[in-house]
Amino acid sequence: MSLPAKKAVVLLSGGLDSATVLAMARASGYKTYALSFDYGQRHKVELDAARRVAAALGAKQHRILNFDLTQWGGSALTDNAIDVPVEGDKATKSSIPVTYVPARNTIFLSLALAWAETLDAPNIFAGMNAVDYSGYPDCRPEYIAAFQSMARLATRAGVEAENEEASLTIHTPIIHMSKADIVREGAKLGVDYAMTVSCYQADADGRACGKCDSCRLRREGFLAAGIADPTRYAPRPA
Repeated sequence: MSLPAKKAVVLLSGGLDSATVLAMARASGYKTYALSFDYGQRHKVELDAARRVAAALGAKQHRILNFDLTQWGGSALTDNAIDVPVEGDKATKSSIPVTYVPARNTIFLSLALAWAETLDAPNIFAGMNAVDYSGYPDCRPEYIAAFQSMARLATRAGVEAENEEASLTIHTPIIHMSKADIVREGAKLGVDYAMTVSCYQADADGRACGKCDSCRLRREGFLAAGIADPTRYAPRPA
């Protein structure tokens, strides 16, 4: 008699990293529940990609939650008054990029935690990466460890867990991987990266600008992995 599949909530943006993480969770035997967010992001077309990825990778459910972070902006991804930096732009004095969205991962993980409790799913998978995005404070391993500790203290599931293994665990399987290693892992698991959108300012058809940091990192990852880049790019103005 086979045991029932383990449940996991997987944060899914529609980009390369989160698609790979969803595939990794599925390959590890989890029944996956994908969770995406429409938070007023400039690149909202990524949600179309999230729908495609969730369906292709067999998510049991896929939910998109709506809230508006443009109300206070503070990021190039949620404030039209702040330009998305592109290749050639001068670096700012701050070590934290202007594409950092204040408290975004804390909000995302908190909502994932709420859904995980109702599903009786003691596992959350997230695509934070501390190698390529080292400037984002909420992508650091110590942040993930701190949030997990908080979650185990703040939830009924955490308090009533019989042992640590049964308590809530946040999995960040690509946190120490390079972009090339992430691409290789996803390719091995059959991820069709043509479905994904990573660009911070993709057009309405999901075509990438080819100039922002996210495009650069994605392009360099495929090049270093020795795998053809399926990204569709918008034509540049003459």
